[in-house]
Amino acid sequence: MSEFLFLYRSPAPQGSPEQLQKTMQKWTAWMKELGEKGHLKNEGHPLERTGKLVKGKQKTVTDGPFAEAKDAIGGYSIVEARDLAHAVELAKGCPTFETDGAVEVRPIRKMTM
Repeated sequence: MSEFLFLYRSPAPQGSPEQLQKTMQKWTAWMKELGEKGHLKNEGHPLERTGKLVKGKQKTVTDGPFAEAKDAIGGYSIVEARDLAHAVELAKGCPTFETDGAVEVRPIRKMTM
């Protein structure tokens, strides 16, 4: 089994409080299912939609390219799967697709120090 990072990309949350509550319930149920099946290594956290980007040799600091992005990274999780194809299948259950969001699935490379 290998570890994978799920980066959740989506537009800013919209809808009534009831709609947002239903969305959160779907996220909670999906995360619970991943956990019960032994795939959820770290549920991660949601991320604020603000921040800074430090870039290049000059270490230029700007508001990140995500500040106005339609598909800002809204959070992350670490999951365990057999391989990349399996991780992709697990990602397909994510509620973010209901709001035209995306899940970026990235293998985590093990480093030895």
